[in-house]
Amino acid sequence: MVRFKHRYLLCEVVSDDPRCRLSLEDRVLGGLIRDTIARVHGTFGAASCSIGFAVRYLNAYTGIVLLRCRKEFYQLVCSALPFITYLENKGHRYPCFLNTLHVGGTIRTCQKFLINYNRRQLLMLLQNCTEEEREAIQKSVTRSCLLEERSDEEELSDSGGEGAAEAME
Repeated sequence: MVRFKHRYLLCEVVSDDPRCRLSLEDRVLGGLIRDTIARVHGTFGAASCSIGFAVRYLNAYTGIVLLRCRKEFYQLVCSALPFITYLENKGHRYPCFLNTLHVGGTIRTCQKFLINYNRRQLLMLLQNCTEEEREAIQKSVTRSCLLEERSDEEELSDSGGEGAAEAME
């Protein structure tokens, strides 16, 4: 049995209109990318990229998209992405473009890159903030970290009973 290798493209939807990102749907974006590949590379590009192509992850709030395609044809997908200039959904047309952030062999490498990318972006934003805004952001981040720790502790106490308490000691 043969294992098919894939490439994962981590992209960011960049638009001036915030409604563009909120109206994102994976099937609409996947169809738009397939149509663009067919327009740019013809029937060969459409046929070769349609086999293993999928939108694996889409975050409408941050505009982050993870695309999966076959390893042999990921360059066709990468070369077609700059030709996407708008997103059309539910009768509305929003101008936007896709910025390719990273190309990786696994979802895990893309996740690691995205964490580092978000850290760099946050540091750049913090440099341009006032002192009050910086304190508000730090409070928000520490509050969310404390909430995550509390939920983890609750899950351990709910699921394990005495065994979890002994394991914690």
